[in-house]
Amino acid sequence: MANVTDLQTKYSKLAQEYSKLRAQNQVLKKAVVDEQANSASFKEQLKQRDQSLRKQEQEMDSLSFRNQQLAKRVELLQEELAVSEAKGKKGKSKADSPSQHSLETQCVFDEDLQKKIEENERLHIQFYEAGEQHRRQEAELKTRLQELEKDSEQHQAVVGGLTTKYMETIERLQSDKARLEIKSQTLEREAKECRMRTEECQQQLRLSQSELNRQVKQSSSVIQEKVPFNDTKLIGYNSLNVPPHNRRHQLKARDVAGQALSFIQDLVAALLNFHSYTEQRVHIYPLDSSIEPISPLNQKFSQYLHENAAYVRPLEDSFLHLHQSITEDTVTVLETVVKLKSFADNFSSYTHFLQKILPYQLKSLEEECDAPLCTAALTAKNQELQSDMKRVTSVFEKMQSYINLLSLPSVRQDAMPQSSTSAVFTQLAACLHSLHDAIKEMSKHYNQKADLEKELPTITQKLCTTTECLLGSLGSLTSSTSKIATFFSNNLDFFTSSGYSPRGSTLALNPLQAESMLANKKKAAAYINAVKKSRPQSVPYSEALSNRRILTSSTESREGLSQQVQQSQDKIARLEQEKEHWLLEAQLGKVRLEKENQRIADLEVQLTAAQGGSPNSHSAAASTLAQSHEEAEIEPKAGGKEATLCTSLVGMLCTTPSVEHVGDEDSRETLIKTHYMARVGELTTQLQISDSKAVHFHSECRALAKRLAIAEKSRETLTEEIKLATQKITRLQDELATTKRSYEDQLSMMSDHLCSMNETLSKQREEIDTLKLGSKGNAKKNKGR
Repeated sequence: MANVTDLQTKYSKLAQEYSKLRAQNQVLKKAVVDEQANSASFKEQLKQRDQSLRKQEQEMDSLSFRNQQLAKRVELLQEELAVSEAKGKKGKSKADSPSQHSLETQCVFDEDLQKKIEENERLHIQFYEAGEQHRRQEAELKTRLQELEKDSEQHQAVVGGLTTKYMETIERLQSDKARLEIKSQTLEREAKECRMRTEECQQQLRLSQSELNRQVKQSSSVIQEKVPFNDTKLIGYNSLNVPPHNRRHQLKARDVAGQALSFIQDLVAALLNFHSYTEQRVHIYPLDSSIEPISPLNQKFSQYLHENAAYVRPLEDSFLHLHQSITEDTVTVLETVVKLKSFADNFSSYTHFLQKILPYQLKSLEEECDAPLCTAALTAKNQELQSDMKRVTSVFEKMQSYINLLSLPSVRQDAMPQSSTSAVFTQLAACLHSLHDAIKEMSKHYNQKADLEKELPTITQKLCTTTECLLGSLGSLTSSTSKIATFFSNNLDFFTSSGYSPRGSTLALNPLQAESMLANKKKAAAYINAVKKSRPQSVPYSEALSNRRILTSSTESREGLSQQVQQSQDKIARLEQEKEHWLLEAQLGKVRLEKENQRIADLEVQLTAAQGGSPNSHSAAASTLAQSHEEAEIEPKAGGKEATLCTSLVGMLCTTPSVEHVGDEDSRETLIKTHYMARVGELTTQLQISDSKAVHFHSECRALAKRLAIAEKSRETLTEEIKLATQKITRLQDELATTKRSYEDQLSMMSDHLCSMNETLSKQREEIDTLKLGSKGNAKKNKGR
């Protein structure tokens, strides 16, 4: 189940990250679309500028053409002017009126020419300025277009990276989803099995209930028929009314005390961290003690907070002593738990400590509100924190009063009846829930205050770190109070139920009855031990376990020995092969030795024949031997013309051929070659066998690894099932015990009712007898009269 919760948290985190990335992807897509729109608009502007430029170029071409026409016209006019001037000089004498007319015409042409020249100059200037402006705008638009293209490429790269990341995240989430679906199917199958087991347990419970009902009926009939008298007058001193020792109640009490001890340890650690980090924050904010001295009130507050361990640590120590005092051989009720008084005293001292530091906490928050950079929102949060601290202190005061009430029965007898005890436990559970709510509200307000403080300009890293540590301690304090409240509410029935009470009495158990109960338990244990000793001894459980371990180890050792036998057989086969190899080597050596002996014998015969002949023959033999030695020395030096070089698998052999040794060398070479070829064949087969074995062993190892992983998974699932089954069994046993206890209470109540009915019947019979006697006396008196 822990793996399922981890997977669910991982899946939720991945879903959150996916939603964040999806939102970022939407923003980036929007930005890319905007940039594309801007790029399209810039392209449109560039097209419009190009069109305007083309229009201006066309206008410029038309103006240059017009200018050329005007220049030609000016040239024509100048030529006409020159012709007219020449004619004027010739015909000066003829008449003055035509010359005057020509002068006027010339003046008009000059003015027109001057205007056209000015207009042409102005048009040139405008064309130049328009060209410069167009080039400048074109350069700006090109640079802007390059920047936009770069931005678009970057956005495309970011979008591609995010897309790949999204795809990976989606694939991972899909794989997690598939794994979770498989897990959910397995859990559903386990749930079905658990439901079937629950149904079986319910059937067993119904059977047990029917059996108990039958026993109750049988017992009630026996009581009605066989029990004429029950002494209930002196309940407190009747030895028969001593309750039996409830071992299950003791085990449950020790288990509950152990769980409560772990929760108290978490609570103590969280309180220590909270007070310590509060002390550090007082030294940092609103004034940093390393730069300037803090206010005297905060100094006193810091001094008190520094002493928090002296009030918090005893809570854990006293509850540890309380847990150690609850054992299987004791009686655990409020009247016998003496260590609860020390825990109540330590809790009262811690409550007084909280009452002592409460005004300083409120004043410290007021100083934070008086700081120059404190905003209205921070002031409101500080006021909320003041109310939260007051509420937490008041809840601790209520808890102190209830814990003191619960510790009174262990000090003073008849301090509180059973109904009042149940009411106190119920109120204490409500106080624990209200404490969790108050600390949760304080943690929420501190978180909001920390978020507002981070926006201040003068915030330091030291203050941020201390505030985060303080928030962490508040979180742990919230979780520990939640666990304690839930634990107390779940075990409220156990706290309010009376585990020990005398039969036929509603009073609580007193210490004298507890002592007599323990004495009876010891007597019963001694009696059972004596009965066991009188019977023949059976095999103890520990010895049976050791025998089982020995049997398991012998089985394992048998498997190890079988493996050793297999290894030894393999080794014997390998040694047999080596033996055959060395036998072949010995045969080859023997053949070589015989040939060498034969050659030595031949040489000796030749030598004796040479020595037994004439001196001439001796000298001739000697000369032939020397000549043969010289030839043998010369022939290898001659480059191997007559010597033979033999190359084989063994190596190279240089021999001088002779009639006697040719056959020996060939036979030896063939023997060596056949031997080593056989050896190579054997090694090849061994190598192939070893490779096949290695492949087989590798596949077996992989299969075994898979089986081991599957077995581990099945073991984990089976352990979880066993845990659930044990929890269900314990719960059913507790339910059975409560049912049995209720039936026993009903039987005791029925027996009490029968006794009271017998008493009333006896009283009624006495009254009837007295009335009969009175009526007889009256009848006698009436007769006498």
